[in-house]
Amino acid sequence: MSGFDFFWFFFMLAALQPIIRQRLLEAARQRMIARIEKMRGSRVILLVHRQETMSLLGFPVMRFIDINDSEQVIRAIHMTDPEVPIDLILHTPGGLVLAALQIARAVKKHPAKVTAFVPHYAMSGGTLIALAADEIVMDEHAVLGPVDPQLGQFPAASIVRAAREKPLEHVEDQTLILADMAEKALRQMRENLRDLLSGKYPPEKVDELSELLTQGHWTHDYPITFEEARKMGLPVRKDMPHEIYQLMSLFPQPVRQAPSVEFTPVPRRAPAGSQNQHSIFSLLRRCL
Repeated sequence: MSGFDFFWFFFMLAALQPIIRQRLLEAARQRMIARIEKMRGSRVILLVHRQETMSLLGFPVMRFIDINDSEQVIRAIHMTDPEVPIDLILHTPGGLVLAALQIARAVKKHPAKVTAFVPHYAMSGGTLIALAADEIVMDEHAVLGPVDPQLGQFPAASIVRAAREKPLEHVEDQTLILADMAEKALRQMRENLRDLLSGKYPPEKVDELSELLTQGHWTHDYPITFEEARKMGLPVRKDMPHEIYQLMSLFPQPVRQAPSVEFTPVPRRAPAGSQNQHSIFSLLRRCL
């Protein structure tokens, strides 16, 4: 093999490496999904948005909930018998309201039990989908978020307040138009959430949650922790199956020159007897 041929062979191998690695990851995910489905007797559907090295040149791609996602999730639900439970794994910053609502409505209409698993975060539209499920399993450090509508880069509730707090003669026509759109968006989102929550809670609780989560009481990125979600009365648990974490590990971030987080990827256990020694030392200190 000449030097020129070796160069092209090396170039093609380097170019194909990301594609081969991606295919191996996809195969590993399918095996893990099949394992969870067998273990739980359910249909497992993932809605995971992370940066992944998808292209030939290795550029990371940002993802969010879009119409393609709603088409695929609804197709998976249609392919599931009515009596088969669904396990929906959510890891997303949110996305298009229309797409998230389509998924949420399909989740609610599924006759069998639907469980939403949130191993890290499901914000905005992700929370909307989780609220449509029968129960939500969160990691103890995972978060949900408000579902208040946004118009461009501004919260709808803030646009309405800004228009109301200024004298009408000092408000531009464009601001008045935005305020009108914002009021409609707030009303529509509140009614949509009421529909999703109806039948799951008493009517007064439905009104309370719909008002709290859609009307801009927090910033849009406010983290609703497991403890806060439980205080709000949401059907949350934190017994996350270990297999869910294993599945999420098959969605790696793109490799950087210097990783921002690094650790030895094995469980770290306390030495045998260390807890007893600690108790003895504590008892001796108290006695002295």
